[in-house]
Parts: sequence; structure tokens; C-alpha cells
Amino acid sequence: MANIEELRQYKHIHMIGIGGISMSGIAEILKFWGFYVTGSDSTRSEITDKLINHGIHVVIGHNLEDLTKADAVVYSAAIKKDDIELLKAHELNIPTIERGTFLGQITKAFRDTICISGTHGKTTTTSMISMCFLEAHKDPSIQVGAYLKPINGNYRVGSSDYFIIEACEYVESYLKLFPRTEVILNIDNDHLDYFGNLENIVRSFGKYVKLLPEDGLLVINWDDENCRAIARNTLAKTVTYGIENENANFVARNISFNQNGFPTFDVYYNNNFYKTIRLSVPGLHNVMNSLACIAVCNEYGIEKEDIKNALQKYTGAHRRFEYVGSFNKGVSVYDDYGHHPTEILATANALKQKNYRQSWVVFQPHTYSRTKNLLDEFAKALINFDNVIVTDIYAAREDNTYNVSSLDLVNRLKSYGKKALYISDFDEIAKYLKEHTIENDIVLTLGAGTVTSIGPKLISD
Repeated sequence: MANIEELRQYKHIHMIGIGGISMSGIAEILKFWGFYVTGSDSTRSEITDKLINHGIHVVIGHNLEDLTKADAVVYSAAIKKDDIELLKAHELNIPTIERGTFLGQITKAFRDTICISGTHGKTTTTSMISMCFLEAHKDPSIQVGAYLKPINGNYRVGSSDYFIIEACEYVESYLKLFPRTEVILNIDNDHLDYFGNLENIVRSFGKYVKLLPEDGLLVINWDDENCRAIARNTLAKTVTYGIENENANFVARNISFNQNGFPTFDVYYNNNFYKTIRLSVPGLHNVMNSLACIAVCNEYGIEKEDIKNALQKYTGAHRRFEYVGSFNKGVSVYDDYGHHPTEILATANALKQKNYRQSWVVFQPHTYSRTKNLLDEFAKALINFDNVIVTDIYAAREDNTYNVSSLDLVNRLKSYGKKALYISDFDEIAKYLKEHTIENDIVLTLGAGTVTSIGPKLISD
């Protein structure tokens, strides 16, 4: 059970940006533990509605009334320094704590925090590990970066010492955590607005690995050269996994895919047959994610049969190649959160394992900096789809100081001989797709922003 005495000094905690996926999970956990929680967010969403339904007072816009009565204010990294509520908290000398630091305090309250990190696959792997711990009745607390059906949300509060969470490298917030186990899935070029280059990202992960205690556990992707480079930064037990690198502890062999693109494969542990695993999510990248999961669960003494059953039951987290519905008598619609070229390529390869006539991708780039820095990589990833529509860049936390637009991406695609359309309006995109798709086509909405709203428009009629 978590030891939350250190947090007890705060009876009323106010959260700015409470509608964020991590912030909302923290809010729900705090409420469960008996804290009085209030908050604010700039936009109303499913998440803010759910928080309100659960008895947390949330104001859309600024909430100075609740803030002035709070014992502590927690704010997300997206909140700017001149935010009205943040300035008011400073004026009233109310302690302000950045989300990553506060989450670190929560991880410190658990004896066994399992942190899943890496550039891609965090949500899926966190979900897979969570499913296995639940299957084995280990009663974990969980915080995952998407809605997960088996826990009916993005968090769960258990009564054990286990806390399974995603650990994000952005602004190095993962360095504030207190992990006993770290899973590092891959290290790739991302968040260059903060890190500047890949070398700095690798260096940061090296610092992260040093957080592990000597009796801790590092589970790491042995196919990834950047992961191999940092594995020596800890004295903790290291367990490796891979597909290409036969020297890894856990290896997947004899991989095949069914008509849905779902893989079946044999797992070998130290070159001995371990178990045959069937997944209910598509793609080779999910074979890798599941190997990371199996490596963790084996170390925690979870039975092979429980691992096998949990992985087969896992049908994906929200917005991870998620089936939305169909229209036009048999055009399937999927939605995916992929917003980095490596993720787009993994999704395109997973799609190719399915049976369909033509693919139609609607891509919404996420942040100006990422679009500018990885423009060529985005174009090379998107040419793997039959038809490409690009909509406006989702700004997220940024202003367009990068002088980049979605037309730059369309033009880059055209320079590679790939016809691509730029359509700004979502209703127009839905209309275009209804007029041009036919039976057995697949439509995929792709991106971390508002592009997810197109799927429901297509299937609603």
C-alpha cells in the first residue's frame, strides 16, 4: 500500500490543466486517497466531464476562487509562466509543484514503481503490463496515457505496492520519478524543441537509467543501438529483449500474422522455448512491446499462462490503431495517435498485414517544431499509404515561429511522386472520403490532436 504521509501536508490540492491525461489520472488518485481536489482547464473535454461526474470541481477557464483556498497548486508543463492562476498562487505564497515533480512524489509513496519509457509504444506496453498484473491478481495501481477499457479509464488505484506508470522523457520529467523497474522501449529523435538532437536524448536516458537502485530492474530493447549504449549506466539487474538480436534474453521467433494483422509467435528465453503468444493487436511493433511486457512479468513471477491470457485479451488502448466503425457499405475506419515518423511507419506496416483494397490516411501533424525538424521523415513514412490527406498542424503548446505549414508536407510528398491533398476543414475531409472510398477500403485518422473527431463524422450517417 502506498505511504502517502509526505503528501498529507496538503489537504486541498488545486490542479491547473487538470484535463490532461496524466493530470486527470493524478487528480482521480488523489481524490481516492481522500484529498480535496479542484482544478481548471482551458477546454472542456470527455476527461473534464468525467472528473466533474466524479465529484471534482473543475472550471473551464480560470478558477481563482478554488485556487485561493488551496494548500498546494499542481500545474502541467503546458502552463505558461504568466498564467493568471500560477501568478496568483505565487502572490499568495501557495506552494506550486510541476506535474512531473508531483508525480515523482506519488511514485516515492510506492515501494515498487514500474516505469515504462521510450519514444514509442509507452501506452501500449504500460497497458499490456497492467493487464498481466491484473490477470495475476496483483492488484496494482496504474496510470496509463490513454483510456483502457479493462480499468474503465486511464488510472486504477490498487492496494498493493505496485504502481505501473508511463514515464515521459519530454522536459526530462521522468528524472523526477522514483522507479524500482524501468522499461526502455526505444530511443528515437523526438521532442527536438527541448532536446535539440538525438545525442542529448540518449544522454538524458543515460541519466534516467542511473535512477535505478542496485536491487532494481532494467528491461531494455536489445535491437536498439541507443538502448544498448546506456544499459551499462546501472548496476541493477538487466533483462534484454529483441527480434533481430539473438543475444537478447527474450526473443520472438516464428512470427506469423492472421488476416487482421494480429501476430502469433514463439517466445524464447535464454534460447529455451518459453511460450507461444497470440496478440489481438496488429503489427510487428506490438510483438516488440509484448516482449518487453513478458520480460517484466517473468521477473515479477507472473505465470506464463496468465501472461498469455492477458496479452490475448488486450485489444488495444484508446486511439492505438482503434477500430471506430464503418461507412459506405464496408469501408472500415481506424484511429491512431501516431504523431512521429517511426510510429507512422509502424502503423503503415501493421496495416499492410490486413486484407483491404486501398488505404486512405488523414494525417494531422502535431506541433510546428516536430513538423519542421522531421518533414522529410514524415513524407517518407506517409508514402506507404495509398491515398494521403494532410490537414492543418495541431499547434499544441507552440506558436508558429518555425515558418512551416501542412502544405510544406504535401509538397514534399509530391516531390517523392506521391499525390497528396491538403484539406483544412474536417467536414470537407469527411465529404471527400464518402465520395471517393468504396467497399473494403480502410480509412485511418492519424495524429495526436483533433483529427480523431473525423471518424465519428464518417460513421454517424
